[in-house]
Amino acid sequence: MTELLFDLTFWFAAPFWALMILAPTWRRTASIVASPLICLPPLLVYAVVIAPEIGPFAAALVDPELSGLRSVLGQESGAAAAWAHFVAFDLFLGRWIFQDGRARGRSPLLISPLLLLTILFAPIGVLLYLLIRLTPKPAPDRALAMEA
Repeated sequence: MTELLFDLTFWFAAPFWALMILAPTWRRTASIVASPLICLPPLLVYAVVIAPEIGPFAAALVDPELSGLRSVLGQESGAAAAWAHFVAFDLFLGRWIFQDGRARGRSPLLISPLLLLTILFAPIGVLLYLLIRLTPKPAPDRALAMEA
């Protein structure tokens, strides 16, 4: 059962990633990813996987030491729980990048590759987005503005 949940976890999130990356300007994408509940399926997988092992997980997390975490996360249930945790929170962060980028008028050509990077290496994708977020948005070409 744990292996099946592990396998399903990413597929619960994949449609939302696909919308944000491949169809960022589709009129329905923004409304679909507006709800943080898109993260719910992987969070539920996490809860289901961790519930039978709550004691060992709690012991490892209350007083974290590398050896204790390695022991818990090195088990099948630990790896599956960690994966569900990564998928859920990466999606939550990707959703924020998508929404914040739109609100700030950032081009989907800039945001989509960052979202892809966030799927694979979330801390790096988020770090790059935060750095980009600090830079001022380029002003539109004055010639184009005057023509309008």
